[in-house]
Amino acid sequence: MVSDFQSMKNSVRRGRTDNGEFETPLEVRKLVHARSMPVDNISKLALIIRFLKPITWIPVMWSFLCGAVASGAFGWHEIVGMKFLLGMLLTGPLASGTCQMLNDYFDRDLDEINEPNRPIPGGAMSLKNATILIAIWSVLSVITGYLIHPLIGLYVVIGIINAHLYSANPIKLKKRLWSGNIIVAVSYLIIPWIAGEIAYAPAFTFSSLQPSLIIAGLFTLSSTGTMTINDFKSIEGDRQIGIRTLPVVYGETTAALIAAVLINTGQILASAYMLIMGQTIYGIIVSLLIIPQFILQFSLIRSPDTMDVRYNAIAQNFLVAGMLLCAFAIKTARL
Repeated sequence: MVSDFQSMKNSVRRGRTDNGEFETPLEVRKLVHARSMPVDNISKLALIIRFLKPITWIPVMWSFLCGAVASGAFGWHEIVGMKFLLGMLLTGPLASGTCQMLNDYFDRDLDEINEPNRPIPGGAMSLKNATILIAIWSVLSVITGYLIHPLIGLYVVIGIINAHLYSANPIKLKKRLWSGNIIVAVSYLIIPWIAGEIAYAPAFTFSSLQPSLIIAGLFTLSSTGTMTINDFKSIEGDRQIGIRTLPVVYGETTAALIAAVLINTGQILASAYMLIMGQTIYGIIVSLLIIPQFILQFSLIRSPDTMDVRYNAIAQNFLVAGMLLCAFAIKTARL
């Protein structure tokens, strides 16, 4: 495995000219040749699930839940209702799954370096089958969104477009420093949060959506920081391919510091907005939830390459708890 990984890195380096530039422009995607690997031991269903990356669904589903709560019309009995089940199906395996498949499809050359056992670079999933799955999932996502509310169907289309902008050449926002993390944070937070509110609000206007837009926007700022932390796991491949993430451009320590500032600033501003709304208790609790994250950030900044996964695994729990508290505060303010 080590020798295979080293040979892959060498092949990428051989694609460079003497001045460090790539002979093949980044705008031109190379075909990934399937490497032999033991795929017989994994079922087709398990392969599709792996392609959909279920762990990435949770933040989007949570944002939809927060939006539903903030609407003021969502009760916990709605959890077994058809609308909520469709919302979870949409924000989880359908829309989020579609975006993850698109990312894998367009990042197949990068995954050869960072994650060579992903379905496409590992040879378990052909490009033809990946294209068919993406097309089917995209159609199902739009239909499901439309069934919840016609406007949500439009939001799904916007989310899929964002996924293309993030991963696909020639735009490929993920290689353009801040742009990639911002567009992912918007797709993970603002779009599903507002979709959740629209799904349950009997009537809505821009004015009625304003509190949710502000809070979702502030947590998007925090989420931009957490996306930066996610970039540490692919820093080697990003450097070789030329993806300009914050860790690549500014170094790991500085990038971790920037991420921490973004994470804290978004939550502090959200807490302040709760106080402005007159929801003092909620505002205080949200601010208290920042403390354990702040403590963990010292270890993250000291050793970002080893603490990134652990930090997100622990600290994210406090951040998403703050999101739900803000949703309850918005709901309370409407009563």
